[in-house]
Amino acid sequence: MPHLSERDDYFMLQALGEAQKALAAEEIPIGAVVVFENRIIGRGYNQTERLRDVTAHAEMLALTAAANHLGNKYLADCTLYVTIEPCVMCAGASYWAQLGQVVFGAEEPKVGFRRFGALLHPRTRLRQGVRAAECAALMRDFFTLKRK
Repeated sequence: MPHLSERDDYFMLQALGEAQKALAAEEIPIGAVVVFENRIIGRGYNQTERLRDVTAHAEMLALTAAANHLGNKYLADCTLYVTIEPCVMCAGASYWAQLGQVVFGAEEPKVGFRRFGALLHPRTRLRQGVRAAECAALMRDFFTLKRK
């Protein structure tokens, strides 16, 4: 098995691929994957516009896919990789799923969950900054184009 940082890098690249799907669909470019035993069991990218659903965040879709794959609402042995720091809603969903770990790329200073306190499950480990520059650039470029 590759070293932890190599594994995190690989799975964050997969989440970035999901974010690219969101970008192609003119959605906010956030992507997520859920990993269990070094395999992706859930994928998601923002689809709030397409589905007309404010809850259709990348993390929510990936968590639902992972729970369906395992046939279990609890994801204690899983890791969520997401390109941007989750919002309060997505952090809450990860709390209820009892995720083993959350790994995110870039910080979200306006609506990221850490701004509002300790919202992850007490057993959930947190890692941040994996491919942060790349994740942040995707968001920055998207919003720069939107403003033009």
